[in-house]
Amino acid sequence: LRRRRALMNAKWNVTFDKFMSEDEVKALRKTLEAAVIIAKSKAHQGPVRDQCIIELALGSGLRVSELAALKIEDIDLKRGGNTLIVRHGKGDKLRQVKFSSSLKTLIQEYLDYRTSDSPYLFASERQDHMFPTAIQKVFKKWAKRSGLPARYSIHSCRHYYATALLKVSRNLRLVQQQLGHGSPQTTTAYAFALDEEITEAVEKL
Repeated sequence: LRRRRALMNAKWNVTFDKFMSEDEVKALRKTLEAAVIIAKSKAHQGPVRDQCIIELALGSGLRVSELAALKIEDIDLKRGGNTLIVRHGKGDKLRQVKFSSSLKTLIQEYLDYRTSDSPYLFASERQDHMFPTAIQKVFKKWAKRSGLPARYSIHSCRHYYATALLKVSRNLRLVQQQLGHGSPQTTTAYAFALDEEITEAVEKL
């Protein structure tokens, strides 16, 4: 545990206790899925939008500012398309982010359901798009209803995505590209995700 914390604090101020576990993410998703079923039965928009926000955060690793600024035209939902373009990332760097076919389906279902004509993916009742503070409140609301600790924020979705992607790919360069990290040293902080698996493998020798 000390090693993990040292890795996480080496370059930037992130602590291990801000990373959601698999079970916590499952609880969050289960709560949202139940709320969406009820919302659709009453023709309500909020939970459907909120589910898309959180699933996109979990499935793409976008920063909250990138989620807020994302436009529909920046998402490729055509057949064979599973890419979105981040135009307002950190340092205003343009990058492409790949996402799964299941997330693509969820985004399309959300777009088919929503009533707003805003060019932004996540519209607001008062302006043409949600601001980061509003997106943060959305996450906090559903995290609380799911019984998650108050220490988690929408950025915890980005951490979860990074560790999950690294576990599957074993490719730090790929994770760096998806997250838009300027330095590979920043991405290496997520190497702790492999520690448990390595320890288990060694014990089996």
